[in-house]
Formats: sequence, structure tokens, C-alpha cells
Amino acid sequence: MSMLETSRTVGVANDALTRRERVVLAELAEDVTLEEIATRLFVTRNTVKSQVRSVYRKIGASTRAEAVAWAIAHGIR
Repeated sequence: MSMLETSRTVGVANDALTRRERVVLAELAEDVTLEEIATRLFVTRNTVKSQVRSVYRKIGASTRAEAVAWAIAHGIR
């Protein structure tokens, strides 16, 4: 895959994230639990879990560490 194709794929993944998913992804980079993120965002823990699963699926991550690394690489923090 060329650099241009890679950047297009990355751009699509970044654009596909909703505003709330970008907020949740930024929160994952902090050393906090899902419960603490939920409290900060005034939602339930299950809502945050659903949003995290959606983020992982969209960016191709399977762990929090992978998601945080992706967020840092794409300026979401």
C-alpha cells in the first residue's frame, strides 16, 4: 500500500469517528477507568463501553493501548 493509500485509509477512519467517539478516545489516553470516563461525560459505564467498542472497530484496534497509540498518532488527545 502506498503512502497516499495509507493516508486515505487513516483519514477515512479518523473522519468516521463521531465527535463523542473522539472525546472518549481522548479520555482513554488518560489513566482513568471506564467508570470515571462515564462520570466525566455524564453517561453510564455501559454507554462508554459501547462507544469504546465502536471506536476500536472503526480504527482497527483490539486493545486500549492500540487505541491510545492510534489517537496519539492522529492528534486526538
